[in-house]
Amino acid sequence: MEKTETLDQAQAATSHRSFLQAASQPRMLVLLVVFLVIAMGCAGLGHWQLDRAFERAQLANEQQRREVESGGPTSIGEVLAPQQKFPGELIGRTITVAGIFEPERFYVMNRAVDEELGYVVVSGLRVSDDGLDGHSWADLSGAPVLPVVLGWAATLDEAEQVQIPDGQVALRAYLQGPEASGPPPDDASRISSISSAQLVNYWGGPIYSAYAVLAESDPAVSSALTLLPRPQIDGGGPGMNLRNLFYAVEWWVFGGFAIALWIRMVRDNAKNRVDPFAMAGIDSD
Repeated sequence: MEKTETLDQAQAATSHRSFLQAASQPRMLVLLVVFLVIAMGCAGLGHWQLDRAFERAQLANEQQRREVESGGPTSIGEVLAPQQKFPGELIGRTITVAGIFEPERFYVMNRAVDEELGYVVVSGLRVSDDGLDGHSWADLSGAPVLPVVLGWAATLDEAEQVQIPDGQVALRAYLQGPEASGPPPDDASRISSISSAQLVNYWGGPIYSAYAVLAESDPAVSSALTLLPRPQIDGGGPGMNLRNLFYAVEWWVFGGFAIALWIRMVRDNAKNRVDPFAMAGIDSD
């Protein structure tokens, strides 16, 4: 009985001491520094993702505030010049512009509205009035083209029947950033992305880097199309962006895992190196 109690006491005492002894070994201390650096990096990345979760919503709110303060839509020339790199904070900005539509139109495949795939109709507006009397393209080769999304149709037949006004047209539209160029289409009128870099090959330059999503026009474009909703900055809805919040939590979990892994390694090292029978002065045989 006394032997058993002595063994239990030795095991309890050496468990705590052996962990500290194992943790204080040079190799374990080096690993601790490495894992702490990893954990701090994960914590920093998590904090960055948390900031991003709120930043995009704040950008969208700031954009709406500016529109209210300016009294509504802004002429495109006041916010974006032809061939200027498109700043992301202008996504969804309401603009006014006037011009004449180019004869070519394009159909972007596999675009969903209310979870139904269809076609987006795109045409080029040769701008004649940007709100600045053309000063934004005074040093360019001529009047610029603005790609315009006219709306959505469920079938290609419906999309091809759209009537576009002749002559001068005034638009109110929302700005959206360009998409990456897609592969060359088999049919030149059917494209996979709305890319200024690709569309300039059909219309010629100069061209705007962004495209516009039609809200209304005068004269009106055919009502057969469904107008697309106002674009939003990614994650720019009310409240925080949940995707970025989940990324933040993931980084924090990774950081905690690094510390937990080091503790597990110390415990395993202590368990393998300490014999409680020997520490108690008892023959394990």
